[in-house]
Amino acid sequence: MSYDLLIKNGTVVDGLGTPRFRADVAVANGNIAAIGKITDGAKQTIDASDLIVAPGFVDPHTHYDAQICWDPVLSSSALHGVTSVMMGNCGVGLAPCKPAVRDIAAWDLVNVEAIPFDVLSRGIGWEWETFPEYLEAARQRGSGINLGFMAPLTPFRHYVMGEESMDRAATTAETAQIKALLQEAVRAGAFGFTTTAIPQHIGYQGRPLACRQASREELKAYANGLKELGKGTIELALTATAAELSEEEYGLLDFLLTESGRPVTWLGVVSRDDKPEAGPDLLRRAEPLIKRGGIPQVTCRPFVIQINLRNPFIFANHPSWNPVFNRPTEEQIRVYRDPAFRQAFRTELEKPRIFSGRWERLEVKEVSNPAMKALEGKTVAEIARMRGKDGLDTFLDLGIEDELKIEYTIVLFNANDDLIPALITDPRTLIGLSDGGAHVDMLCDAGYCTYLLGTWVREKQALSLEYAVQRLTSEPANFFGVRDRGRLAVGMAADLVVFDYNTVGSGRRPEMHYDLPGNGRRLLMPAQGIQSTIVNGVVLYNQQQHTGALPGQVLRS
Repeated sequence: MSYDLLIKNGTVVDGLGTPRFRADVAVANGNIAAIGKITDGAKQTIDASDLIVAPGFVDPHTHYDAQICWDPVLSSSALHGVTSVMMGNCGVGLAPCKPAVRDIAAWDLVNVEAIPFDVLSRGIGWEWETFPEYLEAARQRGSGINLGFMAPLTPFRHYVMGEESMDRAATTAETAQIKALLQEAVRAGAFGFTTTAIPQHIGYQGRPLACRQASREELKAYANGLKELGKGTIELALTATAAELSEEEYGLLDFLLTESGRPVTWLGVVSRDDKPEAGPDLLRRAEPLIKRGGIPQVTCRPFVIQINLRNPFIFANHPSWNPVFNRPTEEQIRVYRDPAFRQAFRTELEKPRIFSGRWERLEVKEVSNPAMKALEGKTVAEIARMRGKDGLDTFLDLGIEDELKIEYTIVLFNANDDLIPALITDPRTLIGLSDGGAHVDMLCDAGYCTYLLGTWVREKQALSLEYAVQRLTSEPANFFGVRDRGRLAVGMAADLVVFDYNTVGSGRRPEMHYDLPGNGRRLLMPAQGIQSTIVNGVVLYNQQQHTGALPGQVLRS
C-alpha cells in the first residue's frame, strides 16, 4: 500500500522503555500504520539515517490558555519536539468568563503567570463564554500541536460568585453550581480541574486568587464530581516553601486523593543547595500519597528567571509587596522608596520563601539608563559592596534609578547540577514544570525536553535514552489518560519527533523576541538537534522551519 508519510532507516525509541531498534515507520490517516522494514512507497519520505525516531513529547504543565489565541503553532514548545500540552494549570485561566468581567480574568493571568496586560488585551479574541465554548473556539481556530485542557477553578468560582469569589467561601448553592459547571467541562473534554494553595498566587487587584478561597467543603464537592464521573485528574500548586511539605499541605493532598479517587499531580519538588537533602526527603515523606496517585512534578533544568520591579512575581507571597501589584510606575516607586516597606521586607526575608535573600545570586542583566550600563553582569551583592550598602537597599535603589526598567536574572532552584539526577531519575516523579506560555519575559523552560536529552542523557549519562524518552512521553500521557499518544506503536496517533542524538539539546539561557501582540516581548529557548516535529501524521516543523500546517487537535478526556 501507499502511505502518507514514511520515515526510513531511523533508530526507534518507542516511549515504553524498550531497547532502541532500527526500523522504518509508516503513517496513514494520521496514525502509525506499520513499523519494520517497509518497501511500499509514500507521498512523503523522511530519511532518518543516524537519527532517533520517538513519540512526540507530552508537556504536562503549561499556561498557553491565552497564547493559543495569537500563536497557533506554540513554537516555544513545538520547536523542541513537544506535540501535546496540558494547559489551565494552577487554578487560573480564561473560561468560563462573562463578557463584563473579562478584564478580571486577564489580570489574574497578569499576576499569576506574569503575562503583560497589554499583550492579553490585544491578543485574546474572547469568542467564548462557557468552558465548552472555549474548547470549541480552540478547535475552530486550529493549532500546530495537540491541546489538552484542565478546568481552572478560579474562573469557575468567579463565574458563579462574581468578585466575592476572591473574598469568601462559596455557599452550598453556589458550590453545587460550580460543581455542575466543572462536571460539564470534564464531559466536554477537560482532563480534570486545577487549583492552587500557594500564597504568591494573587489575582485581580492583588487580592487572593479566587480558587484559594475555596473551603474544604467546596473542594470535597468538586473532587466528588470527578469520582462520580469516573474520570479526570487534579493539578495542585501546593508547596509554599520550596521542597518542603507542611502538615497542612500533606493533609490537603491526602484529602483530594481520598475525595476524588483520581490521580493528583502537585507542584513541586526542586533541589536546594542550601538544603541538599530537601528534595529526596520530601519524596520519602510524600511516598504514602505518591503510592495512591499523588504524583509530584520536577524539572530537569536550573530554574533561571528574569525579573523586574514592574511585575515582581517572585515576591507575591510577601505581604509587604501587595501594594505594588497592578499599580502605576510612580506609585510603585513611592512604595519602593518607603523605609517602612523596606523594613517590612527585610523582616520577612528572615524566613525566606521563594527568594532566599542571597543577593550574590541576583545579577543585573539589562538596564535602560546609559549611566548604569557598567553594572550589567554584576551581582547585586557586588554592587552593594561597591556602594557600601546592603543588598536589599541596593536592589531597590537600582530599580528606582532605572525607572523600574532594570532586568535582573537569578537561579532560584536547581542551581547545583549534582542534586538534580536524584529527582529526574526517580520513578515517583513526573518530569514537567515547563510553565510554557507563562512568565513570558521572565523565563522559558519549554525546552526542558531537549535539555533532558542533551544534558542529562548524552553529556552526563544520568539516565538512558530509552528511560528519558519514556519520562517525556508515555508517563505524562498515562497520567492524564491519553491512551493513543506518548508511545510509538501501530495504531497510535502519529505524533513523532525525529532528532539527532549527537546534537539534541537547548541552552541554559533563552533569547528575547519581540513578537507578542503589540510587539510585546517574550523569551524563547532555541532548540538544537530536532530535525522534524510531526503531529497527527503531518510534518509541523522540518529543520526548525514551520511548514505552514496546523495539524493539532483539541484532545478530549
